[in-house]
Amino acid sequence: MDKAFHHKKILVAPLDWGLGHATRCIPLIRFLIETGCEVVLASSGAQAALLKNEFPALKIIPLKGYNIRYANNKRWLPFIILWQVPKILLNNSRENRWLRQLIKDMQFDFVISDNRYGLWSKQIPCAFITHQLNIKAPYTWLQNLIQKINYHHINRFTECWVPDFEGSFNIAGSLSHAGKMPAVPVKYIGPLSRLIQVANIEKKYSFIIILSGPEPQRTLFENKILKVASQLNGSTLIIRGKPGSEEKITAPSHCTIVNHLPANQLQQAFAESEFVISRSGYTTVMEVLSLQKKSILIPTPGQTEQEYLALHLMQQHWCYTCSQDDDLFHHINKAKDFSFNLPLLPPSSFSKVVEDFLSSH
Repeated sequence: MDKAFHHKKILVAPLDWGLGHATRCIPLIRFLIETGCEVVLASSGAQAALLKNEFPALKIIPLKGYNIRYANNKRWLPFIILWQVPKILLNNSRENRWLRQLIKDMQFDFVISDNRYGLWSKQIPCAFITHQLNIKAPYTWLQNLIQKINYHHINRFTECWVPDFEGSFNIAGSLSHAGKMPAVPVKYIGPLSRLIQVANIEKKYSFIIILSGPEPQRTLFENKILKVASQLNGSTLIIRGKPGSEEKITAPSHCTIVNHLPANQLQQAFAESEFVISRSGYTTVMEVLSLQKKSILIPTPGQTEQEYLALHLMQQHWCYTCSQDDDLFHHINKAKDFSFNLPLLPPSSFSKVVEDFLSSH
């Protein structure tokens, strides 16, 4: 291990679009700490609460989130997102001004930004993490336009890190493998999972259900899950995806409900469960596949990335999927007879990419 980058001061900042961007930064943060770097986090809200739970000793600088809202009906989602574009662009500009002042005040050596487009700098090296080189859209012309805008922002960074495997054996398919690449170096770092597989654990739960994502769809999904929970056979653990919350809700006696679990407890819960039911967010997918768990993935309505990813994985028999509007109890029973063909993923290469980045700049 190269000693040259020990004691470097690094800012790590995940996007606030759900919890996935924060959770997939956890293994990166752990590695940076192990190498002797001084790590400072930038976040707010539920994402900051999650990171504080995992890294209580680290400083967290408040960084205002994008606060993207979703539609109740997926048909309105493109218009709701379009309506928020000016706010997103203003937020990118505000982020960049914020970062310039922060670098001046705190003398950072590097920045690692998970999907925060404004956190680039000409003063110090900045890495951008994304699994979406192709952002799915309903029309080809719109998808091409979005890719140009996406690459325009990515090209402001020093490097782009893609948490997937390079080549034909990969997780995200065309999302992470584009015909045309950004101008900056693109490094495939392998999947990022905060969890490791635990063998020979007695099963405690038939189902572990993980709720996540932006509102109001998180709550709509939760309400549907609570309605179907009484029909499920076997003990069920429901994780609400609300770190820092003390809210309590009622559920059938065979269900255990928690607002959040830290990584070590979540890892144990995964090991003790037969099936995972969750959104098809990319971070959850990386964790489920890394742990080789049978899963039922339910995309956030209207979120084209999750819809594509769930279908792509089901075609390979890596997961089972259905729509949120479907009869969930019916599909849960169908999933029990589904012929899963879970992949054995090779080791991730993120540590080498991070080492090379820190030692070569």
